[in-house]
Amino acid sequence: METGLEQIAEKARSDAKLRFTSLAHHITRERVWKNLQQIPGNTAPGTDGQRVADAKESFDVWIEPMLQSMHRQGYKAPSIRRVYIPKPGK
Repeated sequence: METGLEQIAEKARSDAKLRFTSLAHHITRERVWKNLQQIPGNTAPGTDGQRVADAKESFDVWIEPMLQSMHRQGYKAPSIRRVYIPKPGK
């Protein structure tokens, strides 16, 4: 974590009632790319079916629209995929 994010994390830990108005300005192209590089290549595809390798390949295509929509607070995260996992004995 960089210094700015460390300070935010410390504030959040020290005061549970503290509310942040927006953290979108901390989400940058470089930070997204750095975090994308840390995802193992053998992970399951996302809800949109996109694999890590595909996301890295098409990064220049999707990153700017995604960042713009986040910064104008118009970003809607895709719905999550729920799967029923049967439990033994039930």
